[in-house]
Amino acid sequence: MVFALVALVVLALLGAVHRYVWRRFVGDTTAPGSRLRRAGTVAAFVLPLLSVGAMTSGRVGAPFWLQQVLAWPGFLWLACLLYLTLALLVGEVVRPVLLRVLARRDGARAGAREAVRDGEGGTASGTPAGTSGPLAEVPDETRPRTEELVTSGSAGVAAPAEAVTRTASDAPDPVAEPEPEPESEPEPESVTEPSAATPALHPSRRLFVSRVVGGAAAAAGLATVGYGAYGVLRGPSVRRITVPLAKLPRAAHGFRIAVVSDIHIGPILGRAHTRRIVDTINATSPDLVAVVGDLVDGSVADLGSAAEPLAALRARHGSYFVTGNHEYFSGAEQWVDHVRELGLVPLENARVEIEGFDLAGVNDIAGETEGQGPDFGRALGDRDRGRAAVLMAHQPVVIHDAVEHGVDLQLSGHTHGGQLWPGNLLAELANPTVAGLERYGDTQLFVSRGAGAWGPPVRVGAPSDITVVELASRQA
Repeated sequence: MVFALVALVVLALLGAVHRYVWRRFVGDTTAPGSRLRRAGTVAAFVLPLLSVGAMTSGRVGAPFWLQQVLAWPGFLWLACLLYLTLALLVGEVVRPVLLRVLARRDGARAGAREAVRDGEGGTASGTPAGTSGPLAEVPDETRPRTEELVTSGSAGVAAPAEAVTRTASDAPDPVAEPEPEPESEPEPESVTEPSAATPALHPSRRLFVSRVVGGAAAAAGLATVGYGAYGVLRGPSVRRITVPLAKLPRAAHGFRIAVVSDIHIGPILGRAHTRRIVDTINATSPDLVAVVGDLVDGSVADLGSAAEPLAALRARHGSYFVTGNHEYFSGAEQWVDHVRELGLVPLENARVEIEGFDLAGVNDIAGETEGQGPDFGRALGDRDRGRAAVLMAHQPVVIHDAVEHGVDLQLSGHTHGGQLWPGNLLAELANPTVAGLERYGDTQLFVSRGAGAWGPPVRVGAPSDITVVELASRQA
């Protein structure tokens, strides 16, 4: 019941966001019935269906080729939808400013045209009103003038009177017939600026603003997604940090662990992605490789060959693996067996002794639904606490159990560093540490941002990485 309610809320939210995006990119910028509007409307229905298909095809057991067909457009559109929406929201701030600027400009131009018309209307026979000239020098008694229209009182119809030119000899007596007062010159109409709230703009102006804002939002959103996808497909970068451990003996000073998490081999990131990661790790010449969960998004039958390059990992003390939550969506037992065949050592609530410290690993919390959850007592309960302990655990939230069991350093992943900004803000709500190294009591927690990507093969604000953790002895 709760799952169905959440699904309905998510679908309603997606529908509202798609409606908003359609309105700004299609409805406001294209003519009704045009080809562009029809194409945009079709895309507004097809793209979300592809996204839903990409997210559900693996869970419902669809053929792997169909998962691959749906994954690229479906997942990429989710990233595009996020950043196009964010760009449009920024555009909502810019839009009224542009409208106001255009309204003022149009008002100023209209005022200038009205002033020109008023100036032209104030002239007579090419002489501007109120200026000196030959006509102005003629006395009022001898100046030619045209009589106004006379109205027939009986018929009530206006009829033109004949223009009679009066000379000085037959001019009427100014006392008997007072000369009519000259009409006052009409004042120019005042130019009223359009209101900032409702600018009086021609529809073409609004269309222009919609296209400018929409075009800028599209360019910004798509460029962000393109850059984020390039970062994932290029492969992870290498980071290096030094972690001092109080119990680490001098002989183990400088021990280097290559930490890699969240590789997410799947319908998009396949064998070539795995090969890039293996080559990057081997180039660091680590003493030990720690694969901290979420290796795959799919079954061994579909992705077993894509994981085979892991067999080429090289480290003096071997490569170790713990499950992540996505392994339990993909058949955890089969994957544990498969990585063992590839030469990795699965640590299923188990511990091994390395030079100068204990390396332990616990299953992911998601395994609790299958009775295979984390067991800290089994992994750490009977160890010598005088030795330093390094724990591999996929999710950072188990840090409090690690503190209770005297772990010196926990290596985790799961968060992807947020993967898509502002996803880091949500990740901070669910995880004690999103990325990097932090201390909790006597235990230090390092969280990797991961080497792959889940869902959209895009990272923004959280580049993928492989981290070489160098242990330092305080005795040294």
